[in-house]
Amino acid sequence: MAAIFPTSFFLNLFVMIKPLTISFNYDKRQVLQALRYHFISRPEIKIMIILVNVFALACLALYYLKKIAAFAIFTSSCMWFFLMVSFWFAMPGIVYKRAATFKDNFTMRFEEEGFSLGNDRGLKQWPWKALSTFMESPNFFHLYFDSRSFFLVPKNGFNSSDEIHEMREILKAKVKK
Repeated sequence: MAAIFPTSFFLNLFVMIKPLTISFNYDKRQVLQALRYHFISRPEIKIMIILVNVFALACLALYYLKKIAAFAIFTSSCMWFFLMVSFWFAMPGIVYKRAATFKDNFTMRFEEEGFSLGNDRGLKQWPWKALSTFMESPNFFHLYFDSRSFFLVPKNGFNSSDEIHEMREILKAKVKK
């Protein structure tokens, strides 16, 4: 009887990673954009945005049918505006200001067994299985340890688009998405 293995099993067997080392620091504008991607990609935030939009549309329809006062339209518009401002500006700004990480210079090394992150204060290593998932945005690879804990790897730390492509393939082979 033949066993059925997921595709990632075979990718892990046959993809041999040649060590890849990058050095980088963070650009504030790019980090803020990456944090926006993170917040907007969260399922709970997507649901909240959908609910607020449905509420706003329902208020608009009920106002058109003369069932509610204009105050409801104003309230739903304020809720929508508050959500967008908080997820687009406030939350990324707060996270950026609180995290000293974004002011450091780093070196990362990606190998067959895992990856490491170092700066002038030390080095930390993780096996690939420490990552729960990953996401790619225009300027970063988001490496998630769990749903709230992640690390941003800037694409401008790579020397070429070939290295970025290689990193993408490594992540596909080693981390479930």
